[in-house]
Amino acid sequence: MKIAKTPTTPYYAVIFTSTSSDNQVGYEEMADKMVELAALQDGFLGIESARDEIGITVSYWKNLESIQKWKMNMEHQVARSKGKSMWYAAFKVRISKVERDYFFDKKRPNQF
Repeated sequence: MKIAKTPTTPYYAVIFTSTSSDNQVGYEEMADKMVELAALQDGFLGIESARDEIGITVSYWKNLESIQKWKMNMEHQVARSKGKSMWYAAFKVRISKVERDYFFDKKRPNQF
């Protein structure tokens, strides 16, 4: 996965931090499906994800309305329900407004 290319600020970030349960049957397939589905949603800007001892996925959105519509998406609701009942031991969701960002790329050090 690459670093998401986001637009000029401001925009919003949904930060999903989780710990996994022992049951991961079907998780990868559902996670891939959710990324594909989110990318089709109006207002979706990008996503970044990493997993080690904890998982952190950050999705970027144009506005709060886009985030709410994604939350109400029926397939996403099914995935969230399965996450609670099967895949996650614990999770936390944080929604924040990104006021400023900057980027470094060693391959292009003079880009600023």
